[in-house]
Amino acid sequence: MDFQPTEDQRELRAGVRELLEGRYGREALRASVDTGVVVDRGLWRELGAAGFFALRLPESAGGVGLGLAEAVLVFEEAGRVLLPGPLVATHLAAGVVPGAAEGTAVVTACDLGDGLVTYLGEADALLGAAELPAGSPVRSADPLTPLHRVPSYADVSSYAPEGALLTAALQAGSALRTVELAVRYAGEREQFGQPIGAFQAVKHLCARMLVRAEVARTAVYAAAVTSDPGEIAAAKLLADEAAVLGARDCLQVHGGMGFTWEADVHLHLKRAWVRAEQWRTATEAEEGLAEELLRSSTSSPTR
Repeated sequence: MDFQPTEDQRELRAGVRELLEGRYGREALRASVDTGVVVDRGLWRELGAAGFFALRLPESAGGVGLGLAEAVLVFEEAGRVLLPGPLVATHLAAGVVPGAAEGTAVVTACDLGDGLVTYLGEADALLGAAELPAGSPVRSADPLTPLHRVPSYADVSSYAPEGALLTAALQAGSALRTVELAVRYAGEREQFGQPIGAFQAVKHLCARMLVRAEVARTAVYAAAVTSDPGEIAAAKLLADEAAVLGARDCLQVHGGMGFTWEADVHLHLKRAWVRAEQWRTATEAEEGLAEELLRSSTSSPTR
């Protein structure tokens, strides 16, 4: 089976990258951190107009009529630039919550455990609920992912597989971006009269980052094509690992500079920590994958 993107898919990815780089580059990212405005309503509407949220709605319902394979390419690009906001929940709400497909409504979901909800203060609706519940603010590791604890929890289990896969795509995009950041810094920073990228230890760090990121991306693409529950569980596991460990290795390459507030690397790590708990945790993904493997082994004919 060929998991390489088609020409149309590559053009879609390039178009989304151009839009996001133009509207949410590094200056916009840092402005979000400094101002605390984590959801840009203007950009949200632009994403809606570009079909980001209605990508998988049928054309008869006003959507683009594409599938999960195209959706993961789009979400990968959003992960690269650390675009904040409940992207997955709003995408899943298209066709269900009025305004979600067009980007005129921001929809969040109960996609975390312990009664936690992301972006509740910025949301117009909660997926699977008739109205937004009241919530108590909870300190978040990521400055661009505000958290609230709510007393009632809306069931989103029917959305969980797709939610997990799209979150994995965000993680894969972040992992690929940290590879770029590490390689660029390794080529610029000099010690002992040469770039630190010339040292074997740094080469090994960057190589490990690249391998993890590419394996995760391949797993995400495969799961998008097959929609197999086991493939989705594996993709979430690999993407979470690639994003978290990749950001840590990127910090290592940057040395002390990576731990400063001005560097962007810590933002990738903090977002990766939060996303690793969204829709499907590592433990849940491992259990799901184990169940699928066990089911597959017991259903296989014996010889």
